[in-house]
Amino acid sequence: MILIIDDDQAVRSSLTFLLKRVGYEAEAVSNPKAAIEVVRSVVPQLILMDMNFSLTTSGEEGLILLKQVKIFCPEVPVILMTAWGSIALAVQGMQAGAFDFITKPWNNELLLKSIRTALDLTEQKDEMSQVMNRTEMDGKFHFDKIIGRSSALMAVLNTVGRIARTNASVLITGESGTGKELIAEAIHSNSGRMKESFVKVNLGGISQSLFESEMFGHKKGAFTDASSDRTGRFELANKGTIFLDEIGDLDLSCQVKLLRVLQDQTFEVLGDSRPRKVDVRVVSATNCDLRSMVNERTFREDLFYRINLITIHLPSLRERKEDIPLLARYFTDQQSKQNALPPVKFSPDAFTFLQSLPYPGNIRELKNLVERTILVSGKDTLEASDFESQYQRRDEPQSAIRPGMTLDEIERQTILQSLETYNSNISQVALSLGISRAALYRRLEKYGINY
Repeated sequence: MILIIDDDQAVRSSLTFLLKRVGYEAEAVSNPKAAIEVVRSVVPQLILMDMNFSLTTSGEEGLILLKQVKIFCPEVPVILMTAWGSIALAVQGMQAGAFDFITKPWNNELLLKSIRTALDLTEQKDEMSQVMNRTEMDGKFHFDKIIGRSSALMAVLNTVGRIARTNASVLITGESGTGKELIAEAIHSNSGRMKESFVKVNLGGISQSLFESEMFGHKKGAFTDASSDRTGRFELANKGTIFLDEIGDLDLSCQVKLLRVLQDQTFEVLGDSRPRKVDVRVVSATNCDLRSMVNERTFREDLFYRINLITIHLPSLRERKEDIPLLARYFTDQQSKQNALPPVKFSPDAFTFLQSLPYPGNIRELKNLVERTILVSGKDTLEASDFESQYQRRDEPQSAIRPGMTLDEIERQTILQSLETYNSNISQVALSLGISRAALYRRLEKYGINY
């Protein structure tokens, strides 16, 4: 049963009709007192709650009722509704435990989507209360690209398995090189959208001036260089999943534009004022501390709550050392296949050495080290000394800059050298070069550097 709490008879009737039409059982009450009486005796599947029950428009009554309801039904998702929508009120509601925030007049399609997502998450949580091991997971999900059996990784995969089939927005956090993109792909490939597009967007590499064109598209002639129509990333991802990588690098002005499409799933193509609807699941990723950025006012709080309905934190490689031998073998097998090399084995001391390293660049650093050692050593059995020599080489100063090189060539070589030194850790590379991450991404694209 879905409980509707609203003092407006027309709203109660409209919502009751809408919910019953799509197959939900609904009960409607007009005030907080009646709502508390219901939740004392019955646990609803979900609650749709108005924020104001008198002449005031502050939303304070709704926040008080939300806290009271959560005492009786702590696990029941609550969707707040108000005609007096504001950023502050939305954020307060989410902080108090609301699942979502809808502004009146509501869009039926978006409201039902939010309800379905909330109910799906609750159902998946009940179904997967028991943590599965890797063998059980591989029999149920598509996790073939993700290597490892550590408890830290299993906790992540259990969460992915639980939420993949829902439409919940997901924020993936973790250090650079921990495999955030692979987790995003796993969410998509285990969802109902798996046959549709998975569109990857590196927000750190998109300049502020090109953001709207890249994300929403443009019509021919919309601006000086618009020589033809362009389809934006959101339209390309329609019915599928859009992966917003490096979302912490997004400029504040672009955050506003992104929030708008996440809020109501509509956007406008540059040069075309006609709003377009889109149905996408949003998965974001960052290695930034977004909560700190919210406190510093460099990341919008309302956008933060829109993208992290579910948060998945990826452990660093230091926290899952038992997976290092499995990963090393996997990278070795891949390298052998790609270069038609004979099978390569590891001595016991090789694994001991690999597990002793700090890996600031995480899985990406291990991959680079393994592949470099295979190619340089040319041996069919790798020992600790082989990896040690290649690991130490990265710290040796190397200069690829020669007389007669252009400034662009010098800049390109400097970036390549820094990527090698810091094992492609973008944050460290940008810091060492004295530029922002966004500026570094633009240069990587300019020089065609894959990292």
